[in-house]
Amino acid sequence: MYRVPSEPTRLRAAVWRKLRNLGAIYMQNSAAAVPRTAQSERAMRALRNEIVEAMSGKAFLINSTSIIGETDLVEMFNAARNDEYEEILDKCRDFHAGVEKEVREEHFTYGELEENEEDLVKLKGWYQKVKARDMLGAPLADKVADALTDCAATLEDFAARVYEADSVGL
Repeated sequence: MYRVPSEPTRLRAAVWRKLRNLGAIYMQNSAAAVPRTAQSERAMRALRNEIVEAMSGKAFLINSTSIIGETDLVEMFNAARNDEYEEILDKCRDFHAGVEKEVREEHFTYGELEENEEDLVKLKGWYQKVKARDMLGAPLADKVADALTDCAATLEDFAARVYEADSVGL
């Protein structure tokens, strides 16, 4: 639980971003929950210190034990991660569509290959960030891993076509 001054709004946005990056879910305004791990506790202590010292706010770290409703709480965390995983799956579909367009239009250039490689690196990085916050094993994690493997295979096929077009052009 925390309270930061209402102005400037960048303070609230900074706290929200840091909590989001930790995989926190909001129980209500200014009250967030995160599964307790050594890593999350260190990060929460650091955030608390930042809120109190640098933002002139108030922050409380509360360790709680679920008596009833633990399943619902786990479902809330998993739903938050699944939302993020769905976004990645959408971008994987976009990746395939983009490569298919290049194939249809026969744009077998090293520039296109490099662009697609960069896109795949970004997707993999995004997945790693979400996976790091996914402390409870959201169901879509494996589906995203498989989708990224498919994206890599699509990229390899496109690379082979680029190399073939290059060798034909020599």
